[in-house]
Amino acid sequence: MSGHSKWSTIKHKKAREDAKRGKIFTKIIREITVAAREGGGDPEANPRLRAAVQAAKAANMPAENIKRAIQRGTGELPGVTYEEVSYEGYGPGGVAVMLEVLTDNRNRTTAEIRHLFSKHGGNLGENGCVAWVFTRKGQILVPKEGAPEEDELVELVLEAGAEDLDADDDEYFRISTAPDELHQVKTMLEEHAVPVESARFEMEPSTTVRLEGKQAQQMIRLMTAFDDHDDVQNVWANFDVDEEILAAL
Repeated sequence: MSGHSKWSTIKHKKAREDAKRGKIFTKIIREITVAAREGGGDPEANPRLRAAVQAAKAANMPAENIKRAIQRGTGELPGVTYEEVSYEGYGPGGVAVMLEVLTDNRNRTTAEIRHLFSKHGGNLGENGCVAWVFTRKGQILVPKEGAPEEDELVELVLEAGAEDLDADDDEYFRISTAPDELHQVKTMLEEHAVPVESARFEMEPSTTVRLEGKQAQQMIRLMTAFDDHDDVQNVWANFDVDEEILAAL
């Protein structure tokens, strides 16, 4: 299993812990606000907003917080205006890194992202330098506890339009879909009483860079630093490390 794929699951587990401390609320509120601004305040008519609201509920965000974030996005309440910015660069060993950011101060955020790259053995690049490595996919995590047997689940998700099911993780089945099929597959799972812990978009790399030793450590620290930055909504990279090293770090 590539480090990228394993990291997406570790990141989810980390977000679950962050949610207990309310740490993840800032990012979700920003996403709800921007989604409502761009596509309207009705989650049923706005797929991006629907996904953000579902993430908020999964993190146990109070309904009133969700409502206010939507109202700030639609202009019913005053609020900060966030700008969507993408960054691309290279991590240790030439690993391709992509970030999606929501910021109210592009100059400040750019300086901070550049500093984090440099601090952890990488460098900020130009837009387009690594985007070609990645393809947008839907990803659903299904807890193995309470889920059907693997063969039964594979049959169900493929029938619903999924592309693949990965069972390598100890805790989750990881289901991959085309972006347009994410909601359909999630709905099908829920209709069959299959527990869904998260459903989100990921960027899957076409190639990976193998890392070991110090470079692997630097890469994990870089990913963690980006993930902890309030402005960074998503970060993806195409590194590959042994599962034992990743788990230890």
